[in-house]
Amino acid sequence: MGSVLWLECSSGISGDMCAAALLDAGADEQAVRRALESLPVEGFEVRITRVVKSGLDVCDFDVVLDAEHENHDHDMEYLHGAGREPGHAHVHEDDQAHEIVGGHGHARPQGCSCEGGHAHVREDGHAHEHRGMAEVTALIDAADMTPHAREIAREVFAIIAEAEAQAHGVPVGEVHFHEVGAVDSIADVVAVAAALDSLHVEEVVVTELAEGRGTVRCQHGVIPVPVPAVVNIAAAHGLVLRVLDVRGELVTPTGAAVAAAVRTTDKLPERFAVKRVGMGAGKRAYETPGILRALVIEPVE
Repeated sequence: MGSVLWLECSSGISGDMCAAALLDAGADEQAVRRALESLPVEGFEVRITRVVKSGLDVCDFDVVLDAEHENHDHDMEYLHGAGREPGHAHVHEDDQAHEIVGGHGHARPQGCSCEGGHAHVREDGHAHEHRGMAEVTALIDAADMTPHAREIAREVFAIIAEAEAQAHGVPVGEVHFHEVGAVDSIADVVAVAAALDSLHVEEVVVTELAEGRGTVRCQHGVIPVPVPAVVNIAAAHGLVLRVLDVRGELVTPTGAAVAAAVRTTDKLPERFAVKRVGMGAGKRAYETPGILRALVIEPVE
């Protein structure tokens, strides 16, 4: 057996955490940037930098939106069900909502939910962009990426669409991506797909996903963690969840969908050598390190 990728999700998983961890583990940054720059959408730039999380030097993958596409700010109290009334504003997925942290600035949380994650049936009348699967697939197909990378990206969105359709009780065709279909989340998924493809691993290990507890607020009200889309994805694809004593959402629907789409096994080799390790930063401060590790390993006989 050749190289194996182990996604070690002890602090959860989200789209931008995964993109950062894969890049840090040696994924081809030029392939990622080429795919992102070729997307037929406007209003964003990508910043790949280093940040300190829990005293460790880790990679940060940040999709920065222009004023037209920028999402609303949300504070932690609102996200967790206190304060403003539901419906005041949208919370945008896969870490794409912005929050005010300690009053000092903005940071994307690891995933504030909108109806289980981040897609919904058209009903709110807001002016944000909405895309169905056909529109999202067309964007992915237009990107400059390998067929395998394109397949990964399409599968991630298909998994989310199925989970959202189940959560809402509607056909998949009636699910219109709001948060996941936004520019930033499409960029996260395309980046993950291009990065993973460039690593040329033969297996992907995901043993379990660490999740938080409590509730988060979306435009429709307060919903439980794990959010419905994450629960549906875990059930449909056999993902193992481990709930930590942490208030908040550690696993976003995009993160769960990535794990479901790329995982080939939930078992680590009995013995292995570590060849490369990457660490990707989450955007919210929880009582966890907020780091996703991507280890490229080789089994040892």
